[in-house]
Amino acid sequence: MTDALQETFVLGGELPVRRLGFGTAQLTGPGYWGPRGDPRDAVAVLRRAVGRGVTLIDTADNYGPGVAEELVAEALYPYPAGVVVATKGGVVRTSDSAWHVDGRPERLRKMCEASLRRLRVERIDLYQLHRLDPHVPLSEQLGALDELRAEGKIRLVGLDTVTPEQLDAALELTRIASVQNRYNLQDRSSQRLLTVCEERGIAFLPWFPLGNGTLTTDPACTAVAAARGVTPGQVALSWLLHRSPVLCPTPGTGSPAHLEENLDAGLVHLSDEELLRLG
Repeated sequence: MTDALQETFVLGGELPVRRLGFGTAQLTGPGYWGPRGDPRDAVAVLRRAVGRGVTLIDTADNYGPGVAEELVAEALYPYPAGVVVATKGGVVRTSDSAWHVDGRPERLRKMCEASLRRLRVERIDLYQLHRLDPHVPLSEQLGALDELRAEGKIRLVGLDTVTPEQLDAALELTRIASVQNRYNLQDRSSQRLLTVCEERGIAFLPWFPLGNGTLTTDPACTAVAAARGVTPGQVALSWLLHRSPVLCPTPGTGSPAHLEENLDAGLVHLSDEELLRLG
């Protein structure tokens, strides 16, 4: 049986990554604020993920803030060949419940350079604009990232939480390698965006790929899981991998057992009948 963890997608036509990646938000405390438990546990989970074949690590400067990026560097630097680290900037945290969008060019530059230091790299593989700032022209926000790319500080540019129209507007200004929107078995509101990504060869990194725990109550998902002898989460991740070749889910966890469960989802091959039951 083929492990879907081995399936790859080429980001921006340049960087091959295995489609089932690892997200780092759950390595931080409640509200993505501060550390969570013993940092040695987080380091062990990150190293195990890469040991299992994960090559796409998804993080952000405001997870912590700064905590997740520092853990990634602590665990993986010097980075093994083939490991791609994606991070995000453009959101400022002032508490565990306060998120402030800031897309001013000077601020984006400072955020990117701080991420470079925390990750201990000279160039970030994939730098994603965490939110579009409605108070700053899109051309200025993307222009700042293009300048950083020209300086060799970032390689590829991505967007987080956008509409198809916003993606089209961005593509008129620069090359976009990825988007990150909420998308899972229960929430398919970004289906139209997924279609655009398929047409353009853009990676779609779905956030909340497991529905933030709600998939355990989905009748179709739990029924398929029970019949298979697997978990609802594994069915949900497998569904994403079946749904589209551009979907690259990056489920996160701080639990070694949950990590193994998530990565074993690559071994769950859903039949046409099961996919039909799941809609």
